[in-house]
Amino acid sequence: MQSRRLTALTTIMILSLAPARALAIDSASFALGDGVDVAMIRFGIQSNWEKRWFDSNGTHVSGYWDATLAQWRGTAYRGIAGQHQNLTDIGLTPMFRLRANDGKGWYLEGGIGLHYLSTLYDNDDHKLSTRYQFGDQLGVGYVFNNGWDAALSISHVSNGGIKKPNSGVNFLLLRAKKSF
Repeated sequence: MQSRRLTALTTIMILSLAPARALAIDSASFALGDGVDVAMIRFGIQSNWEKRWFDSNGTHVSGYWDATLAQWRGTAYRGIAGQHQNLTDIGLTPMFRLRANDGKGWYLEGGIGLHYLSTLYDNDDHKLSTRYQFGDQLGVGYVFNNGWDAALSISHVSNGGIKKPNSGVNFLLLRAKKSF
């Protein structure tokens, strides 16, 4: 019960950090991720910043807020093969995207955000000693004319060395996103 209260409080805290404009939802996403003895399913909502930087030669840098809710499933809890660990990950990440001016076609994107884990991660001798984590993400994707967006990215979640142990967790993610 205390874990649920803490999760709800963390969600409220993360959402309060976003400006009011960030509450206007522009798209929704679904992602599947895989790492060493761990898998992830993630849902997200996004809000574009409607800003352009470095506008040149038909491309520019833009950005969006990415609020996510993920479920991780480890398959070697406490280093024991076949033992499972499930945890929930709530995240908020400012993402920056280099894309064509019309918003279609190929793009590169990356961001570093904040995450809260429902429990301490301990899987296959990879441990995270805090529930609050940083999440780095770097990816490439393609936006189709119908508003669908497909991306492949790598993600690293760790506490940035704030407390040991902190071996970090890496995922390869495949994401589908639909703009409204």
